[in-house]
Amino acid sequence: MRHLDWSHLHSFVAVAEHGSLSAAARAHNSSQPTLSRHIALLEQSLSARLFNRTKTGVTLTDKGHALMVHAGEMADAAARLSILSEGGENTMTGTVRITASQIVATYILPPVLTELHQRHPNIEIELVASDDTNNLLRREADIAVRMYRPTQKDVIAKHIGTLEMGAYASRDYIARRGMLGALENILAHDLVGYDNNTMIIDGMAAMGMHVDRAAFKFRSDDQVVCWQMVRAGFGIGFNQNLIAQSEADLVCVSGPSPVGELPVWLAAHSELRQTPRIRKVYDALGEMLGRKLSSGQV
Repeated sequence: MRHLDWSHLHSFVAVAEHGSLSAAARAHNSSQPTLSRHIALLEQSLSARLFNRTKTGVTLTDKGHALMVHAGEMADAAARLSILSEGGENTMTGTVRITASQIVATYILPPVLTELHQRHPNIEIELVASDDTNNLLRREADIAVRMYRPTQKDVIAKHIGTLEMGAYASRDYIARRGMLGALENILAHDLVGYDNNTMIIDGMAAMGMHVDRAAFKFRSDDQVVCWQMVRAGFGIGFNQNLIAQSEADLVCVSGPSPVGELPVWLAAHSELRQTPRIRKVYDALGEMLGRKLSSGQV
């Protein structure tokens, strides 16, 4: 009978769910070499290839899909046991792991988490700055800041505010190319947008402008990189007004009305919500982020 190492199966599930070694490593606070080694040992043990390597990540082979059915169930069971055991803790010390998009983690959360640390210095904070959808049920995070309402079973969520969006360009770019005049003229300008992520394309479609990724003269799925390109004067890009309006060298070229809105939700597993330190961080984040969204200042 073949005995499989659970740590290898755990790494297999992580990579299968996230679609790449790098994304799985970020979500699980691990390293790509460790995950790669675990996958190689698991494939050796099973005498089968579990993943097909692609330019953008990995996909499961037929054998991988078959293994994922059972390995996923094991991961769910292990996570439930972990949640149940941690739900009984009464300590106000320890680690709380938060996940948020790269933009929110980079530009909005730092002062919030600093204030949180000053209030509760014995609580250690881990922040997963990722645009991947981390699974709260698998303990990849204790608390998630989301731009949509989570619908996972056993996850509680609280709407804490709304982020208005605008189109922005640097003063240097405007000096070279001029202002839009009307939002419809944006297609005649150099646009900064995402590569595979369709968020901006979907938002422009909602405004009646139907484009594809070729409309963006610069493309990257890293939101922070895109924003830095806007700040550098490459072209016009989109961001949350809360972030962009703090940049003295940027001008809102879309006018006073927002071009879109993003709801902000705070989520946690219902069992972990009863853990004192996670409850404390969850409530504090809701209060401080809600205050920040209401004030309109980073």
